[in-house]
Amino acid sequence: MEKIKIVKSKIFTWETLQRQIALWRFKDRKIVFTNGCFDILHLGHIELLARARALGNVLIVGLNSDESIHRIKGPHRPVNSHHARMFTIAALMFVDAVVLFEEDTPYELIKLIQPDVLVKGKDYEGLEIVGSDIVKARGGEIVTIELTRGYSTTHIIEKAQKVHI
Repeated sequence: MEKIKIVKSKIFTWETLQRQIALWRFKDRKIVFTNGCFDILHLGHIELLARARALGNVLIVGLNSDESIHRIKGPHRPVNSHHARMFTIAALMFVDAVVLFEEDTPYELIKLIQPDVLVKGKDYEGLEIVGSDIVKARGGEIVTIELTRGYSTTHIIEKAQKVHI
């Protein structure tokens, strides 16, 4: 299969993802879910996603839509459109599925997926992680992963703005 087709095959709608999840469940795959903006992909994102994938057989990434990011992070974000961000995340070899969500949180998406493992960065440790009630109710686990120091999209944007001035 052509490489571009492989990448495109990992981008799902909620409906097509439901069918794929049924197949993975039939094959007794352990499903891991994480989410985020992934606006400017950097080392911290790569390490988090790779570590998340190591926790199961399948990694599904929920991606905030452009409108969702506008509401959360302000009018100047995202830098990259959700189409570009979905394609970039889907191109990673350890990501099995990417799906867009329009809401400010992935709660409804987590309800649909019913993951075995819910992953967030350590910056969420001690906080109520959206969807943890759903995952815990079915006996799943919540995992926080150490963030890679010195890497954040906001920091990269601020650094680029200083260079550009």
